[in-house]
Amino acid sequence: MDRAPESHAGWTFVTNHSRVLAAIAEDRTTRVRDIAARCRLTERAVQKIIADLEEGGYLTHVREGRSNVYRIAPGTLLRHPADAPATVAELLSVLVRHESGRPAPSAAEEPDGP
Repeated sequence: MDRAPESHAGWTFVTNHSRVLAAIAEDRTTRVRDIAARCRLTERAVQKIIADLEEGGYLTHVREGRSNVYRIAPGTLLRHPADAPATVAELLSVLVRHESGRPAPSAAEEPDGP
C-alpha cells in the first residue's frame, strides 16, 4: 500500500520527473517503492512518471527476473524549448552533484519492510 507523502504547498525548483530520473540514474535496478520513498511520492505517482519518461524516450526498462533494469537515454534533449540544447546527461550531472551533498535518510524516514 502506498504511504502518503509529506504535504508540500507551493512550487519547487526540481520537478518530480527529474527527481525520479535522478533516483534511477543513481541505481538502475532500484525498485518503484524505493524511488517513491526517496522522492516522497506515492508508488502510483512514480509508476506514472516512469511511464511518462518511457513514452518521451528518456527511459527504457527490461525485466530481469522479478526486477526491472532501467536505461536512461543520456543524449535526449530536454523537453522545454528554453532548455535547448541541454540533454538529460547535463541535467543529471547537476542533480547528482546536488544529491551527493545530501545526508542519508534517517531510519525514521526509510519505508517499512523489505
